[in-house]
Amino acid sequence: MKNIVLTGFMGTGKTKVGKILSDMLSYRLIDSDSIIEKEQKMSITDIFKEYGEPAFRDIEAHIIKRLSEMENVVISTGGGVVLRESNIENLRKNGVIVCLTASAEAILKRIEKNTDRPLLQVEDPLNRINELLKSREQFYRNADIIINTEGKSPQEIAEEIIEKVRGRLK
Repeated sequence: MKNIVLTGFMGTGKTKVGKILSDMLSYRLIDSDSIIEKEQKMSITDIFKEYGEPAFRDIEAHIIKRLSEMENVVISTGGGVVLRESNIENLRKNGVIVCLTASAEAILKRIEKNTDRPLLQVEDPLNRINELLKSREQFYRNADIIINTEGKSPQEIAEEIIEKVRGRLK
């Protein structure tokens, strides 16, 4: 069976929805950022600070390649995983890619108390979110399925994903 791969900007619900999906499908949930932190023995924020974003993206690509070879898993990815075409190619080989979306305002409201978002440690986080969303939009559109998460519970989003991927998982 194919995997379900959750992509999308930070704060769109990938982790919460992933947990529900994995329970509903009896799939294992794998969070690519958690794997990176565990294997690197440091937080994503610290990797960014110490080595920079390009080094982080290299580590991420290596992990994504490995995760994409698994079966029957829900893979929750970091928000920037879509920036490398090779990541999407690897994930698509054995997965259905679902992009979760939300407005910049909704994203900020969901994550404003979270201090471990290295790309948002700026004076005007809403402006930064808008900039990042705009620069990543073309990459997010490469998903097989796109779901707006605003006004929906994680359970409703998971049910919508299952409905839309039915028949694509074989």
